[in-house]
Amino acid sequence: MTNKRSHHETPLVKALIECANQLHAPFYTPGHKKGAGVSQTLLDTFGEAVFRFDLPELTELDNLFAPEGAILAAQELAADIFGAEKTWFLVNGSTCGVEAAILATCGMGDKIILPRNVHSSAIAGLILSGAIPIFIEPEYDPILDIAHSITAAAIAAALEAHPDTKAVMMVYPTYYGVCGDVNAIAKIAHQHHIPLLVDEAHGAHFAFHRDLPISALAAGADITVQSIHKTLGAMTQASMLHLQGILVDSDRVSKALQLVQSTSPSYILMASLDAARQQMALFGESLMSQTLKLADRAKEQISQIPGLSVLESPNQENLSGFQALDKTRLTVNVSGLGLTGFSADEILEEKLNIRSELASLKNVTSIISIGNSLADIEQLIQGFHELKSQFSTTNKLNLEITNITALPQHQTLINNYKISPRQAFFSPTQTLKLSKSIGYISAETICPYPPGIPILIPGEIIRESAIEYLITVQRMGGTITGLADSTLETIRIISK
Repeated sequence: MTNKRSHHETPLVKALIECANQLHAPFYTPGHKKGAGVSQTLLDTFGEAVFRFDLPELTELDNLFAPEGAILAAQELAADIFGAEKTWFLVNGSTCGVEAAILATCGMGDKIILPRNVHSSAIAGLILSGAIPIFIEPEYDPILDIAHSITAAAIAAALEAHPDTKAVMMVYPTYYGVCGDVNAIAKIAHQHHIPLLVDEAHGAHFAFHRDLPISALAAGADITVQSIHKTLGAMTQASMLHLQGILVDSDRVSKALQLVQSTSPSYILMASLDAARQQMALFGESLMSQTLKLADRAKEQISQIPGLSVLESPNQENLSGFQALDKTRLTVNVSGLGLTGFSADEILEEKLNIRSELASLKNVTSIISIGNSLADIEQLIQGFHELKSQFSTTNKLNLEITNITALPQHQTLINNYKISPRQAFFSPTQTLKLSKSIGYISAETICPYPPGIPILIPGEIIRESAIEYLITVQRMGGTITGLADSTLETIRIISK
């Protein structure tokens, strides 16, 4: 650790407290002046204290884009505990980190290999950078209704076909906690002297317990982006970007982050990163041990309920896109109750006061973290018992479910580009009826859940199979994001 500080320290939190407690006349932003100008409604809701800490880039608080003091010290401590050579704090969530990773490694016309089930932030990174995507379809299990990871073999084949590729990106873990072979993929990328970028938004906790999947940095990734707020103790939007190795220029990362981060960063968010790092450095293993015990209890009890099954860790017979499972991610298949995941999630929320993270056609997925208690777990277990006894039906799901999760003719959509995502973004567009759009170029990123794999991305030719798929998903109660017209009657296309 370069600054020789102790992980008991929270340098940014300390500096923020000292500044907030100073008695002076504030003639700087924000306009509420340490809470004096905040509405009574907000004071009654949040209290006065939080606004005293809502401060700008005062001298003692350092500068996020050129850190030399408290922020630099906090980032160095974070780099040490997460296993990076350099760490940047992110106040615009992992979204800006993913964008910056692409901007730092790819320029206009450069190729990047990435999975089809990337987050929308990666598509934004393609648009901002002008990079050309070489998409790989992730392995998909139609029985479980879950998209897994891309494989090392698929990466190797893509690099053989596109030897001029500048970077590889993967999602690790997926929303369902599924982990691909990041170690093997990193080795293949490095054999071609290009970096591996990892969207590790849901894996910030991996470094803190031996019973969790290996962290992307430990497996050899060059850049990894983590949402500290998703699974650890930071506030929403508080994330980190980590770097190691010589394949990515750290100055380019810094410059890229200046393009996509706010010039008025929240010190409350950054302080929460500093404190979350301290918490995990001091107590991470014990906190994760307790979390894993809670997750094991939930899995054991719920899996015994007739009609329900829980996503299990892989064995040797599993697909190569499923190498490990985050045990704190609980995915329950409810199709055996004759319910869709959407209806089960709605019942759990409205009738049983349980709110899960994600619903898909067959599954309900919950995140179990250091903030959950035994009481939470018991309520979740009881909720699924109630779901079984009160709300399941004897009518099994229509066989059409299997048909729509099979992604009909989806292979024909991979790398079906007419123009780049950036060209599409800046091109004139028009609105067409969905049924009339076949053969035109999509101007929208359209992602149906399930399975969370974009079916259309700006610049791709719209195929009949894609339209049929979207209509079926909507009819079955799925969610479709990215469309300007939520009714699915029209779609934005590139004007000819």
